[in-house]
Amino acid sequence: MNVSVEDEPAHVSYEEALRVWLRVALQSFGGPAAQIAVMHRVLVDEKKWVSEERFLHALNYCMLLPGPEAQQLATYIGWLLHGYKGGLTAGLLFVAPGFLAIMTLSILYVSLQDTTWLPALLFGLKAAVLAVVLEAVQRISRRVMRTGLTLTISTLAFVALFFFAVPFPAVVLSAAIAGWSISRWLPQYLPVKAPAESDGPVRIVDRRAAEGNAPTLARSVRVVAVWGAVWAAPIVAVTLMFGTGSVFTTIALFFSKAAVVTFGGAYAVLAYIAQQAVEHYGWMQPGEMLDGLGMAETTPGPLIQVVQFVGFLAAYRNPGELGAMTAAVAGATLTTWVTYSPCFLWIFLGAPYVEALRRNRDLAASLTAITAAVLGVIVNLAVWFALHVLFAEVHEVAGPLGLRLTVPNVATLDVFALAIAVVSLLALLRWHVGMTKTLVAAMLAGMVVEVVLR
Repeated sequence: MNVSVEDEPAHVSYEEALRVWLRVALQSFGGPAAQIAVMHRVLVDEKKWVSEERFLHALNYCMLLPGPEAQQLATYIGWLLHGYKGGLTAGLLFVAPGFLAIMTLSILYVSLQDTTWLPALLFGLKAAVLAVVLEAVQRISRRVMRTGLTLTISTLAFVALFFFAVPFPAVVLSAAIAGWSISRWLPQYLPVKAPAESDGPVRIVDRRAAEGNAPTLARSVRVVAVWGAVWAAPIVAVTLMFGTGSVFTTIALFFSKAAVVTFGGAYAVLAYIAQQAVEHYGWMQPGEMLDGLGMAETTPGPLIQVVQFVGFLAAYRNPGELGAMTAAVAGATLTTWVTYSPCFLWIFLGAPYVEALRRNRDLAASLTAITAAVLGVIVNLAVWFALHVLFAEVHEVAGPLGLRLTVPNVATLDVFALAIAVVSLLALLRWHVGMTKTLVAAMLAGMVVEVVLR
């Protein structure tokens, strides 16, 4: 169906978009589920710049990518609005407030770590973060669990990750193949709705920007060359300046690898980052990873920004010839650079093709299956967090056929952490208390427990 002249979307000025993206960035608390909800409310319901179908189509593509889906979704829609300039603006603004906040908190963390009140505050915050992750599971499950098949895909993804340590990329790729195959041969088991011929009467994009970015081989080569160079430049620089054995080179290479192999957004990547940073590199302790997540939960921006805290501590404790604080700030900045540079590459390279395939039912089915698998990834993270927040001792037991069981020592259960987590979850789900108020209350409760009751 054709859109009438009076239904044609009005032009969205760059200045207006800039103000809206800044507003979205400052409201982007509470993890990807909450951040996506903020963007949906502002861009779809309030501004009517994109339709529901187009928003979900972009979201499902971002779910397919490694990296933070909310930040990549902002970049995608910014690109739709104003091309490269719009995508870069939306993506950078989504990150900037959180980067500045976590840099400040990281400096305070290492400066005040020997005090009593900071660990007490973080104790309560860790328990509340567990409640936030569980709420994310509940929110996403309402959107994903529409059929028995999507429930099956989510369950299989969780089992593969938690019990058999199957790599994230293999889980996501398997889900994509399963969705495509079922759409081709058993479509009745995975009903999806391909986008209509028209988005309807919505103020959506400056079409000249989108038309100027048609998917061609020449354009793709230019995008890969430019953004590949942006990504690689600091890696080459620190290698030449400090050598291949320096912590900066290790940070650059490790987080570049994480940007490529970790799927499902922040909740999916954190288990991998925590394992490597704690067990392999020895940059931090398990509890410190949760401290960093607490910082990311209480500041605007993507939860994946917790990697900035990891890079900060890694360089702070291995400064080489630099001063500890100088090295830490450099390590945090380098970590952020190599984490987000690939995000712009994925969006600017793939978005034109995704737009061209918007009406492909098989692609829609693959993206639906990926979204279901991502729920299993988040459940895996929720269980991992629960075990490490609630129990002082956790160990792994190997079984047959690659089975891996993570078993807590029940005698080390922290009843105070459990109580704070349960009350925080009730506050979020039943009493509908705001996330900021819940986290602040949990931190105060943690201080009471650590200072008064213990």
